[in-house]
Amino acid sequence: MSGWLFFIFLLLLGGLISTLGDLLGSKIGKARFSVLKLRPKKTAILITILTGSLISASSLLLVILVNRQLRVGLFKLGDLQKKLQESKQVLIPLKKEREKLEKKIKVKETEFKQLERNIIALRSGKFVIRSGQSLFIQEITSSSQEDIKSQIENTIINANKYTHNMVKPTSKKIKNLLLLRKNHIEDMQNTIFKGGSWVINIKSVRNVLIGENYVYAFPELIENKIIVRKGEKITKIDFKQENFNKKDFADKINFLLSSSLAEVKRRGSLTNEIKLRSDSVKELRDFLNKNDKTNFELEAVSMRNSKTAQPVIVELKINNPKS
Repeated sequence: MSGWLFFIFLLLLGGLISTLGDLLGSKIGKARFSVLKLRPKKTAILITILTGSLISASSLLLVILVNRQLRVGLFKLGDLQKKLQESKQVLIPLKKEREKLEKKIKVKETEFKQLERNIIALRSGKFVIRSGQSLFIQEITSSSQEDIKSQIENTIINANKYTHNMVKPTSKKIKNLLLLRKNHIEDMQNTIFKGGSWVINIKSVRNVLIGENYVYAFPELIENKIIVRKGEKITKIDFKQENFNKKDFADKINFLLSSSLAEVKRRGSLTNEIKLRSDSVKELRDFLNKNDKTNFELEAVSMRNSKTAQPVIVELKINNPKS
């Protein structure tokens, strides 16, 4: 039943019942009828009241029978409110979980976009600093706490200058681009204060594009120890001259130096290249020219004691020549 028809029906029903009640009250009043030992006038009033109550009751009953929502609201409202409250309590952790998931999704979207930009930059060769790259290496040589603090500050300043020149090469004014966590610096200081010989290696945390405003870095603390000693043989290769092509000469030397670099890095050296005594190559060439059918071992021998942050200098030595 539509709302308007239902409303009209209620009006008609109320008017009909009230008319009947009025007629009934008038007849009872004229007949001087008495109920419950009441006077006829009061009996007529009682009948009128009962008639009005009947109008209200019949209207309410009719509404309840026709309107399901009102019926449910009247008789099941308490249960519905209880269920609604329980549902709200269940939804609270779900809402919190949803908020966490939305935050994680936003973080992942940001990371994905950054990764996408990094891949594009990597393909186009736009990275000026790569993740894990050393920005500055410094030995700590003092035992005084104040002097150690000063050396650490100078190391960070120099690392920032290097970083600035790499990231913003056209800017003459040096800005503070390098960001290191305070607790990392404090932990590093506390370790150095306990004694020992150390090297600070400030490394980039992530890939950096040219023009970026900040570079996140991490100070790595490494024990400053002797990596190779003077006269120590680092690596060697067999040098056979049967069918030897002199064009392969440089490849042999480079292979020996690369192997030596890998070995000193395995021991903890921070150097990025092996330096070769300048006249070593000439001496080897002269030997090959004089002994064109000689097989031998070619060794890379350290020329000095080299610590963690120091360059490694080697010379080439010929060992066990055999015709």
